[in-house]
Amino acid sequence: MKKLLLLLALVLPALAFADEAPKLDTGDTAWMMISTALVLLMTPAGLALFYAGMTRSKNSLNTYAMVVGAFVVAMIVWVVAGYSIAFSTNASASMQNFFGGLSNFMLNGIKYT
Repeated sequence: MKKLLLLLALVLPALAFADEAPKLDTGDTAWMMISTALVLLMTPAGLALFYAGMTRSKNSLNTYAMVVGAFVVAMIVWVVAGYSIAFSTNASASMQNFFGGLSNFMLNGIKYT
């Protein structure tokens, strides 16, 4: 009985059919881009206010500058190498299968359509 249930559990998923890939909706894409922009604008301000609240008032301007500077450095690193490592499709070496590649270094190969 257990073997029959095991066989049924192993064979049953083979009967399932995959759905078609959903089409991209321009409204959904626009909403995601606007939401991302709002979060990117909100993050440095919130962090700056949080860290400034933990320092003395005479050091708050320096704390704001450090948070904004760190945010700008992170954005530049993402444009230079992060995008390519995250979304590279050229996997010629074995390490690139795990880590990604640099085929899109400095946003190379991105087409604006």
